[in-house]
Formats: sequence, structure tokens, C-alpha cells
Amino acid sequence: MFTYKVDHEISLKLVMPSDAQDVFDMIDCNQDHFREWLGWVDMSTDIHITYQIIDINLQKFANHEALDTAIVYNGKIVGKVSINAINVANKTAQIGYMLDKKYEGHGIMTRAVKAMIDIAMFEYDVHKVEIWAAEGNGKSRAIAERLGFVQEGIIRNAEWLYDHYVNHVVYGVLRSEWLART
Repeated sequence: MFTYKVDHEISLKLVMPSDAQDVFDMIDCNQDHFREWLGWVDMSTDIHITYQIIDINLQKFANHEALDTAIVYNGKIVGKVSINAINVANKTAQIGYMLDKKYEGHGIMTRAVKAMIDIAMFEYDVHKVEIWAAEGNGKSRAIAERLGFVQEGIIRNAEWLYDHYVNHVVYGVLRSEWLART
């Protein structure tokens, strides 16, 4: 099993079937909070769907296509950070994340995303990491900006969120930029 210790408070662990209830409960308690920026939240109303998603993500992990981790803060699952897609040919990866609203404002997500970038760069040997965030999602965009990502462009109408499209701002960081920063 994959586990990565970020610091004395935070670790990242591969989401396993034994985590399904905790992940489901975290999402369920944050339905309104997550729904604003995540288009799949309304489909996450049954724990059996959570089990199915975990199985799919474990298969992707086994095939070196993705890495879905729970953010464990002081022993409790409080969010997720994932490498959602790895493009082996281009040596790129896309990272996504979500955090329980009660735990915002403590630097948890910044530390978790920084660790996931290190994992992508050094364990998966990617040249570039991207973060795509909805244009209006200031908190998500602030993570990328805080970590030194470069805004590369805007994808118009990139995602359908229930009753409207949102643009995505694409951020990227190259391995050489990441190494110079750390």
C-alpha cells in the first residue's frame, strides 16, 4: 500500500476499499461545498458508488495511470489529492484536490499538493505538472499560485456544472522550475 508522510500532521495514503465509508462521509458532509466546483457530487449519493470509484482508481494506480490519495490529518481523512491523469508519452500529470470545509485555512491543502507534486516529479518522473481550476474558484487557484505554478491559459466552457459551463484556468510547473523553487 502507498503511504507518504508529508509532515508531523499530514500523510497521503492510497484510497482503499477500507476507506470507503470515511471518504463517502467526508463528501456527504460537504455536498454543498464541493458541489460548487465539482460536477460529479450529485452522483456520489450511495456508498456503493464510492466503492466502484475506489476500484477504478486502484486499477489506474496498478497501471501507473493515476494515484488517488486521501489526505490524513492527525489521523482523520479530511480530503483528497490525486494525480488524475499521467501522460507517459509527454511526461505530464494533472493534479486535482478537495478538502473538507472545516479544515480550510490551515495550510493542509498547500502541503498536500506540494507533496503530490514531488511524487509526480520524482516517483512518476514527469516533466510537467498541471492544475486545472475553475476560473471562479479562487481557493483552488490560490494553491497553484502559492506553489509557483504559471498560468498558461484559459479553456473556455471546459466543464459542465449542473446547469452552466465554467472556464478552467490551466496552470503548469516544469520540473526545472520546481527544482529551482525547492
